[in-house]
Amino acid sequence: MRYLLLGLSLAATLHATNYYVTVAGLGGTPEYETQFKKWAADIDQSFRSNGPGSQVETLTGAAASRERLAATLTRLSSQVTEDDSLALLLIGHGSFDGTDYKFNVPGPDISAGEIASLLNHIAARRQLVAVMTSASGAAIHGLEKNGRIVITATKSGTEKNATVFARYWVDALRDPAADTDKNGTVSALEAFRYAQRKTAAYFEGQKLLATEHAMLNGSGAQDAGVEKTAVIKQDPLASAFVLIRPPTEAAAVASPQKQKLLSRKEDLEAKIDKLKYQKAAMPADEYKRELTTLLLELARTQAEIDR
Repeated sequence: MRYLLLGLSLAATLHATNYYVTVAGLGGTPEYETQFKKWAADIDQSFRSNGPGSQVETLTGAAASRERLAATLTRLSSQVTEDDSLALLLIGHGSFDGTDYKFNVPGPDISAGEIASLLNHIAARRQLVAVMTSASGAAIHGLEKNGRIVITATKSGTEKNATVFARYWVDALRDPAADTDKNGTVSALEAFRYAQRKTAAYFEGQKLLATEHAMLNGSGAQDAGVEKTAVIKQDPLASAFVLIRPPTEAAAVASPQKQKLLSRKEDLEAKIDKLKYQKAAMPADEYKRELTTLLLELARTQAEIDR
């Protein structure tokens, strides 16, 4: 059944358009502002590699406002057909007041209910919403709809720390290892499980208490028993929603030197995230000095990777 659904989905996409909208919300501090924009740019680049059948839009900075997001989704409601697919990715900070989840953007924030209302006017039968922010678990009920995939970085609105899930989602779109069934594509389910695994490994490796637990359609394998894990493994909607078609395995396998650089990059990113957790307990000058050193090293490493 799974392969039949995937086959039907791939057949449908032959003459359909895949729409991707990525939004980098308000950073609050310069380091988060830079980080969110970089993640959004990396996702944009990955989606554009899918070719002419993809329509990619990315909103960052002042353009990531509630009004611009609403205008973008309203415009798409007049373009997107039932056979098309739509993926909306939200990166940044979120908040939950006990009643409503809101995505933090320049100007007035936008609620999960408002986002859902806009998406409900878009005809695409295949929709994915990935809310990769703090407190995003509170958005699940507001966004869920029959046939819509909802991914959140946290399990509830009470997980309020800045998340690292988005970083590993970026990696999932680039790493051939995310294509676990080796069918030449990375599905929403594969990207979710890759990012979820990497996020858990990050907290374990840094010896930190996990402050985020990703969810897919309201279930999270890390908090669930065997039965729920199996349900996620077989989620037909998420496994049939193709995000990206990576390069062939032969072209994508990195040299040993590049593998070392990728490991170095991941280690530096983990150190930067850990440093942010320690910011409140550090003198401001020391924090800025250590952060600058790590960011410069990360930039040098990325430049080597991109050669």
